[in-house]
Amino acid sequence: MSEDKRCPIEATLSLINGKWKLIIMKELSKGPVRYGVLEKALPVSAKVLTQQLRELEGDGLIVRTVFPEVPPRVEYALADKGVSIYSVFSEMRRWGIMEGDSIDAKCRGCKNCIPSDYYRKNTQA
Repeated sequence: MSEDKRCPIEATLSLINGKWKLIIMKELSKGPVRYGVLEKALPVSAKVLTQQLRELEGDGLIVRTVFPEVPPRVEYALADKGVSIYSVFSEMRRWGIMEGDSIDAKCRGCKNCIPSDYYRKNTQA
C-alpha cells in the first residue's frame, strides 16, 4: 500500500466533514429536492448552503440536475456514492441510541437514517 494514501476513516470524514453536509444528505434521503426546499428546511445562509452543495457534488455524493425550463429548475439528489454512505449513518444511529442518555439523544423514528424507497428503487446502492 502506498504511503501517500490516507487512513480510510480520515478519507471518509473528509467527505462528510462540515456542519451541514450530513444534515443536507439526510434531507436528500427523502428523494430529489429543489434548492428552495433545502434553503427553507435548513437554518443556514444561502452562501453556506451553496458551498456545502458544491462540495458534496464535487465529491460525488450528490447530483445536481438543471432542467431546461424558464425559470430554470434545479434539483439535488443523492448519488449512488451518497446512498452507499448510509451504512455510516446507520452506525452513527446505533451508537447514538446506545449512548442516548449520555449524549442527550433519542431516536424519534424518523427513518431518515436509511435512504427512502425512492433510492432503493432507482439506484444500485
